[in-house]
Amino acid sequence: GYGREVGEALISHPDVAKVAFTGGSVTGRHVYETAAGGLKRVTLELGGKSPNIVFEDADIEDAVKGAISGIFAASGQTCVAGSRLLLQEDIHDEFVERLLRTAETARMGDPMDMDTQVGPVTTPPQFDKVLNYISIAKEEGANCLLGGRAAQRPECGDGWFVEPTIFDDVSNDMRIAQEEVFGPVLSIIRFRDDDEAVAIANDVMYGLAAGVWTQNVRRSITVADRLQAGTVWVNTYRAVSFMSPFGGYKMSGIGRENGADAIREYLQTKSVWISTASEVPNPFVLR
Repeated sequence: GYGREVGEALISHPDVAKVAFTGGSVTGRHVYETAAGGLKRVTLELGGKSPNIVFEDADIEDAVKGAISGIFAASGQTCVAGSRLLLQEDIHDEFVERLLRTAETARMGDPMDMDTQVGPVTTPPQFDKVLNYISIAKEEGANCLLGGRAAQRPECGDGWFVEPTIFDDVSNDMRIAQEEVFGPVLSIIRFRDDDEAVAIANDVMYGLAAGVWTQNVRRSITVADRLQAGTVWVNTYRAVSFMSPFGGYKMSGIGRENGADAIREYLQTKSVWISTASEVPNPFVLR
């Protein structure tokens, strides 16, 4: 059944001691609030507005590929989508030129076709939501460099396809930079130095993932440490393993999936004391 019926029954039933939920932040808050009534243990893996940060010393070709896969894989419908691309000012123009050259060749179509690179969004309401965010971004002054509309390609038919969309000149206070779109929409934000990059990256309510592109090992370690994100990738994006803990900071969730941390989420600690004394001690003496 659907979450409204079956999910509600699970999170409120007294025999359910542990709840794990993956989904949107609004639903996640409801799950958390309802489960709290029964003092249930809860793991939440929720939304994100992940920054993909590219420094001036990065390998541009690799970083372009990482930016493309970060936002357009699965049409941006992943919790870790790198929907904010932070570019250091000195490499902005060259990077954007290469990014557009790659993104505009994306093959759209049937997701069952192995040659398809960008498929449809999942539902008509989500399709409308993505297009609405695109309209809002234009109204707020973002510069649409690519896409910005429903796909009008023969291979897309009447499906719920949104063209891969790239906005430049985005400021981090715009809704397109603050709210999870869950679609193939990328926002480009410029930064001057490491401090500004970290400040912009952390200036959202989410903290699920982040990407850092640099050939400076010291910088990668320092920046990764300062980012408020449960997963930080350096010179790659979307690498996952069942051995590596996965979860978010802030409104991106509570607890972790995968790795030893996930196992602990399903365990409870118990202390058992067994007396081996030959006689019961004086009950009126504290020991």
